[in-house]
Amino acid sequence: MEHIRERFSSAPAGEVWAGDDAAVLRPPAGPLLLTVDTLVEGVHFDLRFDTAAQVGTKSLAVSVSDIAAMGGRPLHAVVSLGLPSARGDDERAGVLDGVESAAWRFACPVVGGDVTSAPVLTITVAVTGTVDGEPGPVLRSGARPGDTVLVTGPLGGAAAGLGVLRDGAAAGAGAGPGPVLAAHWDPTPRVAEGMAARRAGATAMLDLSDGLALDLRRLATASGVGVVVEEVPVADGATGEEALTGGDDYELVFAAPDLAAVAAAFATAGLRPPIVVGRCTDDPGERRLGDGPLPEGGWEHTW
Repeated sequence: MEHIRERFSSAPAGEVWAGDDAAVLRPPAGPLLLTVDTLVEGVHFDLRFDTAAQVGTKSLAVSVSDIAAMGGRPLHAVVSLGLPSARGDDERAGVLDGVESAAWRFACPVVGGDVTSAPVLTITVAVTGTVDGEPGPVLRSGARPGDTVLVTGPLGGAAAGLGVLRDGAAAGAGAGPGPVLAAHWDPTPRVAEGMAARRAGATAMLDLSDGLALDLRRLATASGVGVVVEEVPVADGATGEEALTGGDDYELVFAAPDLAAVAAAFATAGLRPPIVVGRCTDDPGERRLGDGPLPEGGWEHTW
């Protein structure tokens, strides 16, 4: 706890961060967004392949990505650590190194949390955020027939990176190509892209944590529209199947009625243009990839 207080207690005037029973924070001027995610060893990561610092960084990234998917920006994070008592101080310090690095990168300071013993390493991160100005937060339920569906980048890199690590472990070899490993180890929440999409009139949006096929279904179901996928952008080193169902990409998928407005908003923000993947239709049951059905699949827990 002392290590955590030393790292994360530098609050601005009028606020209290790590070290007290609760953080004291100034509320944002706009709506308050709140999200939480948990990463569990053996379920979401494998310490044979991932360092403790990489896991710490990713734990904050995946929660910030949820804020990005609303078109918002992050404000603060609270981090709860379940630490195996049998493991060394280096692992605990590595997790904190990763969290601290991500907090700086994503402009999301850690303002408190909790520490407990646990049978495996577990990290739960809650993040607050807000939306500046109008329009308000983008939900996943507002897409309309005729909207274009776009993604903020190529897909499948993270799944391909995990495959490289698993294949290397099975063969007793080292890791392979760098870009897909970076996609697996170091996802980047698309905060700026989410804000640009919101300002351009995005009607629905979510992050692609579980794969395009599954997450696009969620968007279409929540919005009561059909969806036709005409192109799947595949990351270098990945397969089409990994791009559709691999998950862990943390790019954004969104629907928007005005492509010119989207292009202008992304250009003004200095961002790479998003990629058109399909369109929304007026048949709520339609789930199509080209001339065939949209494949099933994506990351889902086994209960």
